Amino acid sequence: MELRQALAKTLSELMRENNKIVILDADLSKANGTEPLYKEYPNRCYNVGVSEQNMASMAAGLATYGFTPIIVTFTPFATRRICDQVAVSIAYAKQKVVIIGTDPGITAELNGGTHMSFEDVGVMRSIPKMVIIDIVDDVQLMKALPEIIKYPSVVYVRMPRKSRPTIFDENYQYRFLKADVLKEGKDVTIIASGTMVYEAQVASKLLEDKGIDVELISANCIKPLDEETILKSIKKTNKVLVCENHNVIGGLFSAVAELIVSKYPVKTKAVGVMDEFGQVGKYQELLEVYRMTPGDIVKATMKLVNDEE
Repeated sequence: MELRQALAKTLSELMRENNKIVILDADLSKANGTEPLYKEYPNRCYNVGVSEQNMASMAAGLATYGFTPIIVTFTPFATRRICDQVAVSIAYAKQKVVIIGTDPGITAELNGGTHMSFEDVGVMRSIPKMVIIDIVDDVQLMKALPEIIKYPSVVYVRMPRKSRPTIFDENYQYRFLKADVLKEGKDVTIIASGTMVYEAQVASKLLEDKGIDVELISANCIKPLDEETILKSIKKTNKVLVCENHNVIGGLFSAVAELIVSKYPVKTKAVGVMDEFGQVGKYQELLEVYRMTPGDIVKATMKLVNDEE
């Protein structure tokens, strides 16, 4: 199922149970899959037009009156464009708002560099008390949304719009603010988030053929990090590779590196966007351009294991 379909399906169910949930779009309801909700709940869905900063201010106002506003728009518009309103009117004012940024990083594909946000996590991580969730697949999204909406503070969710390989099955138990250990191992810890969990999973199987026993962690929550799960793993393997669909500056790699340097220094490498802007391309092409393929993960892991620079 496309993630935007899973989003609309789950929101429909949650809005039926909770009449305080309201949806705010900025002229992208069709692209992001929330359009059916306008027919189902016409008095609780608002299209503000191409006016994202006003949308964030409206969300803050609705929250002060006891509503649970959910902003849904493309990732760059959900983060860098509305940063001041998020920081002051929502986070500083302690308002409960859910901000959903769709098509983060290279999942923006043909929308190109202007819509390809490699800095969204860095922007949101810098705002106090912000929780950041990086969605892996449609199953996780449907399991996570009820917990996200129940959380009393501001939450930023990054998710692809379209289909992604399914990692989790229907028996998956989502734990809010917690990471998932997808595979236990002893030689190296690979920590991935969002779309890169699948790429890391493919790489871990290739590494197994080379005799490398990977411990694979899905860092579902980038802020706050699940420090207990990560530290337990790296104390076993003493080597860490971080994989993210984001600039390695300010994102998951930065968060993990901050944890490691302060609590358990070990050799650490990253696979992600190396401080570059986005460009037009299909997902698989862009994985190659930015050296984020399973093959690139294998190469980086082998260097870690062999203590190469």
